[in-house]
Amino acid sequence: MRNNLRGKERLRMIDAHIHLDQYEETLLSSLLQSLPEQGIESLIAVSMNLASSIRTQGIAARYPGLVNPAYGFHPEQPLPPEEDLAALLDWITHHTADMVAIGEIGLPYYSRAEAKERGEAWDMEPYIRLLDRLLGLAAQLAKPVVLHAVYEDAWTVCDLLEQHHITRAHFHWFKGPGDTVDRMISRGYYISFTPDILYEQEIQDLARRYPPELVMAETDGPWPFEGPFTGRTTHPAMVHDVAAAWGALHGYTAGEAKAILTANTLRFYGL
Repeated sequence: MRNNLRGKERLRMIDAHIHLDQYEETLLSSLLQSLPEQGIESLIAVSMNLASSIRTQGIAARYPGLVNPAYGFHPEQPLPPEEDLAALLDWITHHTADMVAIGEIGLPYYSRAEAKERGEAWDMEPYIRLLDRLLGLAAQLAKPVVLHAVYEDAWTVCDLLEQHHITRAHFHWFKGPGDTVDRMISRGYYISFTPDILYEQEIQDLARRYPPELVMAETDGPWPFEGPFTGRTTHPAMVHDVAAAWGALHGYTAGEAKAILTANTLRFYGL
C-alpha cells in the first residue's frame, strides 16, 4: 500500500470508475489538477472503444500515477464491425503494460430495455459473443475486468467469468436480484457504489448486504446524479460522500469507511 495511505488516518481515496475521456478538455484539466486538494489519490479511468482507449491512454500519460487506465468496449453502443473489434483487441494486447484492467465491458441491459419499450426485437447473442472474446483476452493477459452487468445480465456474465476462470471481476454500479448477489459474493467479485447511495433505497439495501471487504467507491463521471448532487458536475471528490453514506450503513466513521474502500481498491487493482 502506498505510504500516504498508511497510518491512523488514511483519508485519501480512489475513484474506482470514471470516464475521463468523456469530459471536455478544459474541464478535465481543471478537474485533474484539483484532485490532491480534494483528497483523491488516483482514478481508474475506463474506456468505451478504441478511440476512447487511445484518449484515455493519453490522459494517463500526462498524469502518471494519478490516472490508471482500463481499455475495453462499452456494451451500450452499436456492435463494432469485425475489423474494428480486431483492431481494438490487437491494440489492447500491445498496450497491456499500460493498463490496470480490461473495461468497461459487459452486456447492454439499458439499450435492450429501451428497444423493447419501442417494440423492437433485440438479439443478445452477438453481444454475448463480443463479451466472451473480451473476457478471453482478459484471461489470456491475466488482467482483471471492469463490468457493466446489471439485473438478469449479471447472471449470464457470472457464467462467462467462470468459463474463463476469471476471479478478479469488478461489477460497477451493480443492481441485481438476491440470488445473483449471493453468487457474486461466493465468487469474491467486487462491486462499487456511486453517489446515488445517498438517495436510492435499492442501492442502500445492497450496500448493507454486500461484504465490506468487496466494495469500492466510484462516480461513473461525467454521469450526473440527483438528490444533493442535482445540477453539479460529477467530480471524483464525490467518492468521499459515497464513503460516508456507505460507512453510516455499517456503523463506520467516515474516516474508517474511506480507509476500507481505498484499501479494497488498491488491493483489487494492484496499485
